[in-house]
Amino acid sequence: MKICDQRGFTLPEVLLTVVVITIGLAAVLAAVPLGAFGVQDSRQLSTATFLADQKLEQARSVPWRGMPANDCLGLSAPPTAAPTVPAAATCAYGAVAVGTGGTLPWFADEGPAAIPGFPGYSRQVRITDCAAGCAGAADTALRLVAVTVTYTPLALTTPAGGAAPAPKSVAVNMLISQR
Repeated sequence: MKICDQRGFTLPEVLLTVVVITIGLAAVLAAVPLGAFGVQDSRQLSTATFLADQKLEQARSVPWRGMPANDCLGLSAPPTAAPTVPAAATCAYGAVAVGTGGTLPWFADEGPAAIPGFPGYSRQVRITDCAAGCAGAADTALRLVAVTVTYTPLALTTPAGGAAPAPKSVAVNMLISQR
């Protein structure tokens, strides 16, 4: 005797399966924009960190010597301004020579269109003398270099009449010793 079940699926079973699969696919498709936003947000944050680190490496490579005074690192006086050559010092770096009080071109503020290849990112460098103390150290041969990179993140959704997202900033600091 051969037993064969020839029954198959009923129409309500097929419809219920289609509904369950449709709901599952809709949930997965709703998560795709969130994932894409997370990837884009992380990419922008990584780019801002890269640009800050790039400027710190540049600050690390410029000369800052005591005798004779060759100070191409400079100081931000006031603290809200780009670094300049401090009093009683000059700067000779490659083909560039800057006198006392002169602006150091490699640490000038860069606006959203000033960084080649990175539109929308702006960068500021501020340098503080650690003679009075910074980061727990008080030493005239130390300076705190602070680089801040600002960018405007992409909006996840743009509601009708909604405001653009607020700019975000990445700040990276490093202590540099006089050589």
